[in-house]
Amino acid sequence: MSGKNVATERHEPQLLLGAIAFGAREETAGAIGRAETLDCLPLAAGQARRLVSAVLLGWGLDELCGDAKQIVTELVANVVTHTTCPSFRLEVRRGVGGGVRIEVSDGSRTAPVPRCPVDGAESGRGLLLIEALSSRWGCDRRREGKTVWAELGIPGEVPCGE
Repeated sequence: MSGKNVATERHEPQLLLGAIAFGAREETAGAIGRAETLDCLPLAAGQARRLVSAVLLGWGLDELCGDAKQIVTELVANVVTHTTCPSFRLEVRRGVGGGVRIEVSDGSRTAPVPRCPVDGAESGRGLLLIEALSSRWGCDRRREGKTVWAELGIPGEVPCGE
């Protein structure tokens, strides 16, 4: 791993700070974001890609669509493959600095662990791909499960503090 992104486990007080940085959680489409609950089925990946695309296109962030759709596909695949949850929640939010955060929340408290797949393996690369495509990613455990998230910066945007 490059060390650029690190999966983190944070407790609820820190999660609230993240929510402040990325705006209040909204239930409908708008300037801040969109959330939807999807059934935990393989076809949910396509629904998630369409939702993410629609939100990003609505914000005029066409350049992020390819990476965002790949990230959400991997996040959804992890929920469908590695949990027994009947549904999960997808959120796409706009950050204060203009970046985008994609979150997938489910009822499992088991945090994802990046793997080192052997050559020829058909799985095990999802988190590595998320790491490569995002500016950072992580996992927040909650009382009722977890949220795995990835953030995308806008090309040409200067990160805070630089």
